[in-house]
Amino acid sequence: MQTQASYNPLYHPDEEMDVLTEESNTQNLIVWNDDVNTFDWVIETLMVVCGHQKEQAEQCALIIHTKGKCSVKKGSYEELKPQCDAITERLINATIE
Repeated sequence: MQTQASYNPLYHPDEEMDVLTEESNTQNLIVWNDDVNTFDWVIETLMVVCGHQKEQAEQCALIIHTKGKCSVKKGSYEELKPQCDAITERLINATIE
């Protein structure tokens, strides 16, 4: 007889388990805070380059300002690279992580 502490009706040691073997290719486009760019410029950039709605761009700008950085977009490196380049061409610091 099993004790109550060791009994788990959902555990079946003889069942096969699926294991995740493929890694996600999802990257983050990070925009970094600086003392140069205005809120309006960052908001406009996020709307034009990333396709954010005004409210989303404003929220990201506030996070960038208060936390020092914000993940503004997720995707593959290939998808994010042109957007990262477009942001940095506007003299805003951005990286892909």
